[in-house]
Amino acid sequence: MERFLSATYSLSNRTIYKFPQNYIRASFQRDTRIPGALLQFVQQDNFLLSFKRGVNDKYLYNDFYKFEYMHEYESHFSYQMILKKWTQTPAGSLYFINNTGKINDLTTAEATLLLRYAPNEKFFQGKIYRRPIPGPNPIFTLDYTKGFKNIVGGTYDYHNLHGRIDKRTYLSQFGYLDGFVEGGKIFGKVPYPLLTIFRANQSYNYDLYSYNLMNFLEFVSDQYVSVNLDQHFVGFFFNKIPLLKALKLREVASFKAIYGRLSDRNNPSIHPDLYQFPVSGDGKPITYSLGNTPYLEGSVGVENIFKFIRVDAVKRFNYLDNPNVAAFGIRVRAKFDF
Repeated sequence: MERFLSATYSLSNRTIYKFPQNYIRASFQRDTRIPGALLQFVQQDNFLLSFKRGVNDKYLYNDFYKFEYMHEYESHFSYQMILKKWTQTPAGSLYFINNTGKINDLTTAEATLLLRYAPNEKFFQGKIYRRPIPGPNPIFTLDYTKGFKNIVGGTYDYHNLHGRIDKRTYLSQFGYLDGFVEGGKIFGKVPYPLLTIFRANQSYNYDLYSYNLMNFLEFVSDQYVSVNLDQHFVGFFFNKIPLLKALKLREVASFKAIYGRLSDRNNPSIHPDLYQFPVSGDGKPITYSLGNTPYLEGSVGVENIFKFIRVDAVKRFNYLDNPNVAAFGIRVRAKFDF
């Protein structure tokens, strides 16, 4: 069961949802998540997420207590400060275990500063949600999180630094390219739930921001860089074929890569006091660190089918010896654009 309670107070003379935002908020949230799955609360294609390939029996019950301060400026620079107490409890076949035995839950106390700069950004503003309109200017985000031990139940000291740059590039008759690069590094010794668990997708929905042929909990890291490219040809090829031109079908292609590593200090095979990586029902490993080779995935597809459906043929290029891996798949995305 998911629960969310919040109270928000606007520090300006306007509604909290109107740009530029300036508010404080206190909230409590209880939910159930698959580790590494990207949450998509407001997408129109959520029904596709209910159909998943492979085994999906590892979950986390999460309790979040948060206090936030958000301040946006007319220049589209913003900063957000967050204080959070987070308790993770394993569920299903997932468990936390180290050399002392099973651990019931993991509690962390965190302070986060998030900076964002999106020059000349435009967006559609709904009553509650805001949808950015991609433009030619890059969007920069940088966030830093400090974990505190022995404060409101926090059990680990650590630092987490993450940055990302998003950019749409117009390529004349070749359409446009949406892409982002991001990277992160964790400083400190932490158990695997606090590492970067890469965004995996075992549903048949095509997810722009996840790795669509990666299994949940398959890869973790404490430092990484990644690139995500999504090319829209807007008819450059199909418009040369009369039938496809009449149907207004459009070509797309994508490429995703991650290069990362797990340092010795966060490797549970070296430090048995850390939580051991999850295993399958028969005791075989299902979670790995990336080696010297980056994870690679790509796709080609068709969009604008009936004006809102996209279908991609997705190929995973490496790490094919990992258990229960799908090297190829067809994924569908239903999206209503404004």
